[in-house]
Amino acid sequence: MAEENYSEQELIRIEKLKELRSKNINPYPSTFEKTHNIGELQEKYKDLENGVELEETAQITGRVMAWRTGGKVSFVDIKDDSGKMQLFVSINQLGQEVYEDLRLFDMGDIIGAFGKIKRTKRGELSIAVEKITLLSKALRPLPEKFHGLKDTETKYRKRYLDLIMNNDTKELFRKRSLFVKEMRNFMDSKGFMEVETPMMELVPGGADARPFVTHHNALDLDLYLRISLELHLKRLIIGDYEKVYEVGRVFRNEGMSTQHLQEFTLMEFYWAYADYNMLMELTEEMYTYLMEKVFGTLKFEYQGETLDFTRPWKRIDYREVILEKTGIDLDLYPTVESLIPVLREKGIVPDVKLGRGRLIDQLFKKFARPQLIQPSFLINHPLDISPLAKQHENNPNYVQRFQVLFAGAEVGNAFTELNDPIDQKARFEEQGKLRDLGDDEAQRMDEEFIQALEHGMPPTGGFGVGIDRFFAILANVETIRDVVFFPTMRPLD
Repeated sequence: MAEENYSEQELIRIEKLKELRSKNINPYPSTFEKTHNIGELQEKYKDLENGVELEETAQITGRVMAWRTGGKVSFVDIKDDSGKMQLFVSINQLGQEVYEDLRLFDMGDIIGAFGKIKRTKRGELSIAVEKITLLSKALRPLPEKFHGLKDTETKYRKRYLDLIMNNDTKELFRKRSLFVKEMRNFMDSKGFMEVETPMMELVPGGADARPFVTHHNALDLDLYLRISLELHLKRLIIGDYEKVYEVGRVFRNEGMSTQHLQEFTLMEFYWAYADYNMLMELTEEMYTYLMEKVFGTLKFEYQGETLDFTRPWKRIDYREVILEKTGIDLDLYPTVESLIPVLREKGIVPDVKLGRGRLIDQLFKKFARPQLIQPSFLINHPLDISPLAKQHENNPNYVQRFQVLFAGAEVGNAFTELNDPIDQKARFEEQGKLRDLGDDEAQRMDEEFIQALEHGMPPTGGFGVGIDRFFAILANVETIRDVVFFPTMRPLD
């Protein structure tokens, strides 16, 4: 142990560790039998009167959060996964030698305690300790104050400290876990089967994004971490499953923001014989179900705005909202060449290597999306920005697609899926031309997927939502990183 790397306080703890071992006290025992959780005791004995000590005993565990010594009596606050409780420790009960050994205990240590249940005269539910056991010696101290962990970067780098010190953080992640669980419960209740698909792919597809690259040593093969769940789930629809969904991690090697992560959790489902209109109904039902189950409300405060998710939600036509917010009628600018001067007039510096779809998307994201605060469905997107969606039969320049929008963000995306293999191949080829021109987010040709489509895929609706962003908005946190246990960080020097 390189002691020169430790602070003075940490060196004192290391000396205590040595002394414990010299006394044949194991500072890291293998197990400990607890009889109760603290929260369970707090609930069971919430009506116990002040000053009463019971004959009932309990054996509990927890981390030391406070230690107050007054001569022959010590009051120790510990907390476990369910709550906080006081230990009443006296020299008369433990004996002189054991009581004196408690000087080797520190804040942050994990201990076990056995004794009778009592409520002190001051009203604190406590354990009158008859036996105390060290379960894990902490060599590094906790932050100075209970709410002392404020530095955002430290919270992300050392989430374990954030969870120890800030109960609000712990409860936030409990709620996120429940959110995902209820999403699965909803999908299961609608007859969807949960599946798992590969995280490494020969051809990344299903979204416009740069992939991460990895290498398969056994096959000596470069692979991509998936950017979407889509193309493999569609293969399952081709394989005659009619309702499938997956909750899984995806990886997109792109920019960082308060609403973007390079590694995030996506839920996608595919429903045979359904179109985007049917998906809108199901999505609206699922979202409101989740909100009521997890948060108990359909109204949320987010960055000064009140979001009201009462059904039905507004439906907004893509072309019409662009016209309303910018004065630009997309139908009058059918080519990249005709669109570029208009974008420049709006203060957008267009990348001439990008296709018309990407340029339209820049226009929408700058002028329209930030103003769409209340929950709504954005429908009828231009064909150029939706290479996997089915066209409208009465207007082939637009597709059967919707995005769920609220708080100025996309929080869900769906299509009536393209199931014509010849059309799909042609669209992949168009995407390939854009890649050749320098658009490294354009989609790649996936010949094997085309072959699968050629076996016949039924009419299908597909939907996806990034769970992290969805939950972050409902939880009204400052950044999406607040709802991810361990966001990727640049290493410290």
